[in-house]
Amino acid sequence: MTDVYVVTGGAGFIGSHVAERLLADHPAARVR
Repeated sequence: MTDVYVVTGGAGFIGSHVAERLLADHPAARVR
């Protein structure tokens, strides 16, 4: 089963770094 993460404010500085880190730590995760 794929993990799904919701990052609010993903276009901002912190949100974009959180999204990149999630993908680096969990390659099978989907960030939308």
